[in-house]
Amino acid sequence: MGIIADRLSRIKPSPTVAVSNKAAEMKAAGEDVIGLGAGEPDFDTPEHIKQAAAAAMAAGKTKYAPVAGIAELRRAICDKLKRDNGLTYTPDQITVGCGGKQTIYNAMMATLNPGDQVIIPAPYWVSYPDITLLAEGEPVIVDCPESDNFKLKPEALEAAITPKTKWLMLNSPSNPTGAAYTRADLKALAEVLLRHPQVWVMTDDMYEFIIYDDFEFTTIAQVEPKLYERTLTLNGLSKAYCMTGWRVGYAAGAVDVIKAMNKVQSQSTTSTSTISQWASVAALDGDHSFIAEHNKVFKERRDLVVAMLNQATGLTCATPEGAFYVYPSCAGTIGRQTPDGKTIETDEDFVTYLLEAEGVAAVHGEAFGLSPHFRISYATSTEALEEACRRIQRACAALR
Repeated sequence: MGIIADRLSRIKPSPTVAVSNKAAEMKAAGEDVIGLGAGEPDFDTPEHIKQAAAAAMAAGKTKYAPVAGIAELRRAICDKLKRDNGLTYTPDQITVGCGGKQTIYNAMMATLNPGDQVIIPAPYWVSYPDITLLAEGEPVIVDCPESDNFKLKPEALEAAITPKTKWLMLNSPSNPTGAAYTRADLKALAEVLLRHPQVWVMTDDMYEFIIYDDFEFTTIAQVEPKLYERTLTLNGLSKAYCMTGWRVGYAAGAVDVIKAMNKVQSQSTTSTSTISQWASVAALDGDHSFIAEHNKVFKERRDLVVAMLNQATGLTCATPEGAFYVYPSCAGTIGRQTPDGKTIETDEDFVTYLLEAEGVAAVHGEAFGLSPHFRISYATSTEALEEACRRIQRACAALR
């Protein structure tokens, strides 16, 4: 009998983390690599947020925090949800975790019984299916091709629902595609969900503020108040507030679900860092003008990357409404040969070729459940993006 638990055979390590690690190793070995794998803004955490953390430390606010999060942060989250989303929550409906990933993990562990199904539109963030599997649930993957703008259609949702369906997982704007659901899109999905009262919705709104071209963000409990009781609204401070390393995510939902999630957390991390929580209070309650400034830069980068990738032989790239990713199709490269005679058979072959031939690290589409595509994060310097896109064009041109 081996020491490793059988449940680990159900999951794989995060492919996005693996790509970032591989790029870092190659850089450390002196190779010229541009890493486009990480979903992390290159902007530093704004100064007023860092100052709040320093002030909290100076004031001795360095002790254990309550499992659900400090009262001041849960109140700030309630204020944010009211202000930005028109949703009314009380602090006992809020839980704070170590980043968005732990919040999802706590939710799945607290609610899934063996065999319960979770509908996950593909392409999906890599962790959704694996967290479901770890919690002994069954991911039900629904393909949402580029012809549907990478979005779940109501008829596809209807077809995926069974008596065992417990959750629908939504993510808008999406990682990996940047596609975002309009109010009308969400209303149409809500109409299906109202016919199936056993299905709850977990909506990951992490990229809520990173949107372009006058897109108007809405979340499903706001669009359909009848779903409020069975919606778990997930968000965090990582992306818009440039606080990836501070590890703060949160969820808002029904009191019994939040209590169950806190029970799971009480036996794992207890809480995220108290200092990070005080910094998060300042982030939510403070000046947000930097978000629009960052979005202006992200939009310029998005437009640059989309234009340059569409000029590469064999690639096509849709323009996303939000987040900081593009999800180009590399269908036109499949079946072609690299200069050293290897045939590109999959999107993984293609990104491996990009890394080996030109030192550009991207993540293959299979990791996100929809091929043949690959994901590029444009949350890196404009100069690096321009150079990376030139290298991608060169790599594509060299295929025969």
